[in-house]
Amino acid sequence: MILGKYDPLKGEKFCMIDENGIAKEVASLPDAEKLKALYCDMVKIRAMDDKAFSLQRQGRLGTYGQLKGSEAVQVGAAHAMEKDDWLVPSYRENGLMHLRGVPLSSIYLYWAGNELGAKFPEGSKILPFSIPVGSQMLHAVGLGMAANIRGDKAAIVTCFGDGATSEGEFHEAMNFAGVFNSPTVFLCTNNQFAISFRSTKQTKTPTIAQKALSYGFEGIVVDGMDAVAMYQTVSEALAKARMGGGPTFIEAVTFRLCDHTTSDDASIYQDPKEVAMWQARDPVVRLKKYLTSANLWKQEDEEKLTTDVKKAIDEAVAVLGSANKPTPEDLFGFTYAVQPQLDWQLRDLKGVIERKSHGN
Repeated sequence: MILGKYDPLKGEKFCMIDENGIAKEVASLPDAEKLKALYCDMVKIRAMDDKAFSLQRQGRLGTYGQLKGSEAVQVGAAHAMEKDDWLVPSYRENGLMHLRGVPLSSIYLYWAGNELGAKFPEGSKILPFSIPVGSQMLHAVGLGMAANIRGDKAAIVTCFGDGATSEGEFHEAMNFAGVFNSPTVFLCTNNQFAISFRSTKQTKTPTIAQKALSYGFEGIVVDGMDAVAMYQTVSEALAKARMGGGPTFIEAVTFRLCDHTTSDDASIYQDPKEVAMWQARDPVVRLKKYLTSANLWKQEDEEKLTTDVKKAIDEAVAVLGSANKPTPEDLFGFTYAVQPQLDWQLRDLKGVIERKSHGN
């Protein structure tokens, strides 16, 4: 058991594989295939993320929020979730959404401003990206309350950053989750910064996880750069939720190894020495160290993975390049089934477009 064993009030943090790639409890690790799958998916979503950054710099995507540094959080959660579980993401869960079934091409299309990117595969239990900070947590709790009413054995994972815990919606969601025993796992990626604002300047509590205690349910601090620890913690929290045990708060402590978004310059407010310290804890490198030392991963495995990932990304970029470009009319086409209050604006827009096409 992990939950209940680590006290957030004492600052205790759960970790399975340390930054040197050394396992603390080898006997408690998942099997070799799961370990390799966790590593492969981290490599894939980092490459996907790097490509998105490159595409944005080429002018092919709009503003994009990278996830570098939180690969272990997203991969661990994805592997812990089951088919009927719901995902309620923020705008940074590109990797987790892909691992839950959203095609890479859809991720790129979405950030290119193309509405095709918001069309997820049929049957996907994933809510759209949430751009407003913190609002998605209320939706997640509502889904959990509905699951209880319907008798569904599903759990809900909602993702957010440390900055979102200073929003009013966070406290409302936590209170409702506790009172109504919603099967919701609150997954907080504490990457130390809300844009440029340190988490220590927005909360007085030593940990964010301890806030859960005041709402009547468990909170735990986890090493967010340890994919194995994340996988095991989220798995346990979800199993508890599905069995009627209610919500859990998981604070994944990591570091944002990138700018807040492509419109930011983190070098202005991040200390280079601190960045270097966290880079040494890189979640992708960490798990590779363990796999290599345990003789579970060889150079030929890495070469094949690199080839497979490049192929998948190239195919996604090709879809992005061949997709129909969004039109101004798309602004009106995907929100309301009936939109009389907007029809006059759409008519005016079409008139402007027609006049421009005739050179007027």
